[in-house]
Amino acid sequence: MEVTNTKPQGIWGTVLLPVGKNGEIDFGALIEEVDLLCESGLDGIYSNGTAGEFHNQTDAEYERITAIVADRARRSGLPFQIGISSSNPRVMRARLERLADIRPDGAQFILPDWWPASEPELHRFGEGMQESAGNTPLILYNPPHAKQRLTLAEIAAMRSAMPNLVGAKLPGGGDDWYAQRRTLLAGFSVFVPGHTAAFGRPRGADGAYSNVACLSPAGALLHWRLAKEDPWRAVELEARIVGFMQRWIVPLVKSHGLSNGALDKMMAAVGGWGPVSERLLWPHVSAPTETIAAAREAYHLMLPEFANI
Repeated sequence: MEVTNTKPQGIWGTVLLPVGKNGEIDFGALIEEVDLLCESGLDGIYSNGTAGEFHNQTDAEYERITAIVADRARRSGLPFQIGISSSNPRVMRARLERLADIRPDGAQFILPDWWPASEPELHRFGEGMQESAGNTPLILYNPPHAKQRLTLAEIAAMRSAMPNLVGAKLPGGGDDWYAQRRTLLAGFSVFVPGHTAAFGRPRGADGAYSNVACLSPAGALLHWRLAKEDPWRAVELEARIVGFMQRWIVPLVKSHGLSNGALDKMMAAVGGWGPVSERLLWPHVSAPTETIAAAREAYHLMLPEFANI
């Protein structure tokens, strides 16, 4: 078995889920959005992440979204990964098997979600996913809100049992965390949050499945490039990115009960680069219109190089 494209790198953009005024998925807007992402210069795109609302799709919607993303990305020649995540691990495995004909550049998955897996269950899960992967590279999505957070050592152990496991989307950490990453996960792609790219790139981050790209795909690419070419400017830009999020985005979790997906969609609405509004599928709460207008004004003031790209 040969696994191709085994080390994804750079800035990848999530395919956010466009939701119409009546609460339905707007598939026409989805096609337009994917085409814009494919033309943006991103290193790749991926479907069915948090802002893709994978947790709230029917099977038919999942299949249609997957087909659209694969078709449009393949037409443009852009690398793409398909999110197969589900609260049901048997569904994830079946989705993985069906990717053989689609041939994505990777499949993103979460750990069994309803009940944290014991060590033997985790091992059994890894074996089953490996058995079903064929030639598809696997990417673990293990965010801060996951019920079961793996250590770098645990990911290294999982990797030894899953040759197709080539990368992970992780929260990142400080200098000690990156030192561990270099020791335990050499030759393995570690993706960190987009707003930590300037800190992470010189320490061993391979890229970001980027929340910053929700705000501005071109801005996320600029930030990543500066992290290599002009580290001091990148650090200064990162401080403004974090400052904008802390002032205008993150407080809405407490004040309005917003989820992470709602925050990502709000940033896309603020950035205004594509046909994605702040709306989420029922029953989840979206950012109020007035908060978006105020945040957009601040965005132009605090991140003018993003707003003017």
